[in-house]
Amino acid sequence: MNAGEPADPGDPGDDIELVARAREGDRHAFEQLVRRHQAAVHRAALSAVGSAADADDVAQEAFLLAFQRLKSFRGEAAFKTWMLTITWNQAMNHRRKATRWLRRFMSVESEEGSAFQSMAFAAPGGTPEDLASHTQLREQIRDAIRELPEKMRDALLLAATDEYTYDEMGAMLKAKTGTIKWRVSEARRLVRERLGR
Repeated sequence: MNAGEPADPGDPGDDIELVARAREGDRHAFEQLVRRHQAAVHRAALSAVGSAADADDVAQEAFLLAFQRLKSFRGEAAFKTWMLTITWNQAMNHRRKATRWLRRFMSVESEEGSAFQSMAFAAPGGTPEDLASHTQLREQIRDAIRELPEKMRDALLLAATDEYTYDEMGAMLKAKTGTIKWRVSEARRLVRERLGR
């Protein structure tokens, strides 16, 4: 790679070199790591918290925490996997805080209902009947996903991004790869079954 050329985002060897430089105080090296993995981190956060603004906060917190803990990165997993694990943990903390706040100040059901009612899912150019049918289907899918056990729901939402390998999802969710595959498959089956009813 020539100087000045961007590093291949899929090359873990380059990540190791950047981590080593960042540990020595090279902030530019850490900035490169952030740019390289920013999209994947944001998508993982978004899968967990569901809001783009909250995902931005989670991603920022995750990168800050990674920078603070950089010396603890042992290289047993790829830097991306380590980073995604930190992100997922931060997202779970964020989700728990948000849930506690909602329970304290308002009913979770009424909040979700009003949030979903305010969203527009209209497809341009559809008839009113088409638009109503489309919105109703989206709500049924969302309800079916919401009814899933949390572990299955998290695995399904991560798989739906098409961004992560099962190994990366396993690292984020602290489960074996085979378990993650089963959770995704079972979640899809349950959603289809609920939609069929």
